[in-house]
Formats: sequence, C-alpha cells, structure tokens
Amino acid sequence: MTSEDPGAYELFRQGTELLESGDHHAATVPLGRARELAPDKDSVREAYGRALFLAQRYSEAVAEFEAVVEHAPTNDYALFCLGRAYQQLGRDAEALKPLALAATLQPQRADYRKYRDQARRKAA
Repeated sequence: MTSEDPGAYELFRQGTELLESGDHHAATVPLGRARELAPDKDSVREAYGRALFLAQRYSEAVAEFEAVVEHAPTNDYALFCLGRAYQQLGRDAEALKPLALAATLQPQRADYRKYRDQARRKAA
C-alpha cells in the first residue's frame, strides 16, 4: 500500500456514504476493498453485506453475514440480514433459523417477526 492508497477506515467511510446515498452497486467497491484490508472487522463485513444485498448479490451477501454471525452470534441485525438474503435466494428453510433468532433477540422489531413468519409459512 502506498501513502496515497486509502486505508480500511477511509474505504469503509466512503462505502458507507455511498450506501447511505442509495448507490449500492458503487458502495460494494470501497467496502469490498475495506473487507480485504480488515477481514476481521464485523462492522466492515456487515456494511459490505448490506451493500451486496441491496445490489441484489444475495449469495455474496450470505457469505458476509455468515462471517459476522459466526464471530458475533447474537448480532440480531446480521442474523436478520442473513435470513433475508437466504429468502431472496428462495432458501426459506435456511432463512428460518437466523430470522427466528433475530426476532427472539429483538422481539419489539415487527419487521423481524414479519419475515420470520413469512419464512415459516414458505418453509412449511
């Protein structure tokens, strides 16, 4: 890395700004580079997973959210996103466990319950 190359934090910041402005496809570039530089940072992987999900790259998003959940098994948002990515891939039976865990961890979240219930119906 040269002194002109941005570090992981700067790439993360650039990527999250793009993500927040709705430019999901563009956000995957700096966030992907940040993940390469800091693969153990859950915040980077979660943001990269969100960008991938919103860019409709669901299989790649699953991998990112699985990595976050493996490291932080009570991260309700990562569990929710993992379940949603599975749902987008038509894998409702696999979506059920992370969605149920997310809904259990945050029972006040109506969106978590909604998608958990949807996965239950489709997996049945």
